[in-house]
Amino acid sequence: MKSTDNLLMVADSEHDANMLYAVSLFVPDPFIYLRLRGRASIVMSDLEIDRARRDVPHCRALSLSSYQDKLRKAGAKSPDHAQVIAAILRERRIRRVLVPPNFPLGLAGELQRLRISVCPTPGNFFPQRELKQPAEVKKISAALMMAEVGMSEAMQVLRGTKIGRDRRLLYHNVPLTSEKLRAVIDTAILQVGGLAANTIVAGGKQGCDPHERGFGPLRAHEPIIIDIFPRSQTTGYFGDITRTVVRGRASEDVRRLYDTVRQGQKIGFDKLRAAVPTADVHRAVLDCFEHQGYKTGRRHGRMEGFFHGTGHGLGLEIHEAPRMGQHSQGKLVAGQVVTVEPGLYYPELGGVRLEDVALVTSNGARNLTQFEKVLEL
Repeated sequence: MKSTDNLLMVADSEHDANMLYAVSLFVPDPFIYLRLRGRASIVMSDLEIDRARRDVPHCRALSLSSYQDKLRKAGAKSPDHAQVIAAILRERRIRRVLVPPNFPLGLAGELQRLRISVCPTPGNFFPQRELKQPAEVKKISAALMMAEVGMSEAMQVLRGTKIGRDRRLLYHNVPLTSEKLRAVIDTAILQVGGLAANTIVAGGKQGCDPHERGFGPLRAHEPIIIDIFPRSQTTGYFGDITRTVVRGRASEDVRRLYDTVRQGQKIGFDKLRAAVPTADVHRAVLDCFEHQGYKTGRRHGRMEGFFHGTGHGLGLEIHEAPRMGQHSQGKLVAGQVVTVEPGLYYPELGGVRLEDVALVTSNGARNLTQFEKVLEL
């Protein structure tokens, strides 16, 4: 995409990462963003325009109601976003705009009927989002600290448990469940300015489904995967961390599984540097696991071993470019922020996953995660 391309987005910035990247302002309802001949404008309702003029100085704030009034005087009964966009483009004698891949289909059709050519862009609408500026790295690090606060609270609770019948963990003489521990984590993150959604606390066999949130009583002597990925309420950037712990004593098989995952994560980190193909990072970790005898494949109707990617980009979305997996394309670039999160999953043992966040540099990677790795609590 060229800086001279004419761009159009219509979305809210609370849920659309590209819009938040463009304006750096949380707005709950969809609004219009235009970059025409290199100049950015936003079309805001009366509810939002004063705030936008104050907080988004890099965009010219246009009044939605003013354009709607003009269109009503010209005969339009209920001017909508499409008619307002068409009016602005006609003023500037522009007939073609580029839109992101998730642009609303219905709105695109309305614009086409108003003789505006709408062209979706393949790939990233703002490719520069992949390369994090120093200020963005600080924002990710701040969100990561929120995740670490939640993780610290979880470890404190687990350390305070007693082991009851059937190996159930008891906290204040009440069974500790995945739901209760998740509530502790999410509340701690809320108190430091983050929002945690779908936090994972999965014990035993539940941990073998990498995106299983976890449910029911937690038990001693088996691995518990805790995966926390909060969003900063102030900036919109995400943090991401995973630890696997055992309350009590881990079996030798689980201990070996954990040590292998930790070794694989170190190999992944060692491979991270600019110009390295993303698939090579994943292959190095997978080769390590296979060399240790941990095979990946389908057994008894389900996948086991290492069957997800080694990592993903992190920023205004929890999963963004680049991806580091078996079939990922492209090479790492200095300035990307990625997770390194290998895992091994076998139903008879449970799951083990470790995840840190790294800043890719020209000659290696800097680990942004500070939280310790301890298996037994």
